[in-house]
Amino acid sequence: MSFIPAEIPEEPVLSITIGLLIIFIAVLLLPFRIRKVEENIEAFFFLMGIIAVSISNLWSLELIKEAIRAPIMIGGLPIGIFQVVLFVGLFIHFYNREIYSGILRFLKRMGATSFVFILILVLGLISSLISVIVTAVILSEVVSTLPTEKRKKIELTVFACFAVGMGAALTPLGEPLSTIAVSKLSGEPYYADFFFLFRHLGIYIILGVVTIAAYSAYRIGRKVNVDEAELPIYDETLRTVILRAIRVYLFISALVLLGGGFTPLVKWYFTKIPHLALYWINMVSAVLDNATLTAAEIGPYLSIAQIKSALLGLIVSGGMLIPGNIPNIVSAGRLRISSREWARIGVPFGLIWMFIYFIMLLLFG
Repeated sequence: MSFIPAEIPEEPVLSITIGLLIIFIAVLLLPFRIRKVEENIEAFFFLMGIIAVSISNLWSLELIKEAIRAPIMIGGLPIGIFQVVLFVGLFIHFYNREIYSGILRFLKRMGATSFVFILILVLGLISSLISVIVTAVILSEVVSTLPTEKRKKIELTVFACFAVGMGAALTPLGEPLSTIAVSKLSGEPYYADFFFLFRHLGIYIILGVVTIAAYSAYRIGRKVNVDEAELPIYDETLRTVILRAIRVYLFISALVLLGGGFTPLVKWYFTKIPHLALYWINMVSAVLDNATLTAAEIGPYLSIAQIKSALLGLIVSGGMLIPGNIPNIVSAGRLRISSREWARIGVPFGLIWMFIYFIMLLLFG
């Protein structure tokens, strides 16, 4: 899910820079300020993507094709987030009673604290093998069955999406970011293989996933009353299931357009930033496609320290806002979590992790 156009001027153009900065501020702030924008965030992002590409003057047939293909294809295979969300949504629509009954039996047998810990730990680590898309759909349905208040469900979802987003970066199978990073580093001098990211980021990511799982189990697991667990009421119509898949399609297409439109800023400014500063600057991944940023920033000319800093900045900040990562988009859509509700938890939690990893990078490189 990335597009790096070739027709970008070598030197910065002031009018393009100003125009893109205005778009970035609008994308960052308007969903929290205007309810209509929040309720129609997919269409808003799509419109902003069109304007961003127009300002950058980077329209091309290849970009249009990428925006159409990205939601329905991964790595050239005819399967993508749109099909997964639609097919799994339809499956749950027709078999929700059996699925929810199985989840509740597992919950009562294990106890809530152990259940939450294992849920996040397993989904966080397995996302690197079954992809963030499938993992996010599983997460959404499990959370929807938990007998706890909505705020706790939102907290659990946000925390779990941080873990899933981190874990998916361990292998090229997890998400577009890891696929692109390994591809761009496959030649000299790194000859990146399937386990390249695991070797260099594994300790950071696994530590993060385990810690998030333990914290979530303590904070949320003890608030779930297993004795009161009942089969939840499934209230989604067939139209809602189909419409959600369409909205996800539009959202992913919008992120492709935004990524393509913002590429001049990445080329002109981001690639010239020292790696520890780039770590913090990459928090723009909270609202932009981190796969596009990865494609623009990562290359064999970077040191291992620069690669780790850039990727960790993208991975961690991707959980802070809904547009930042695929699991966020899928889960927020299914559980009807608003941008404001997500940010209230995701931003402070993400900043804490940004500081933790920054200290680790300073100490261990």
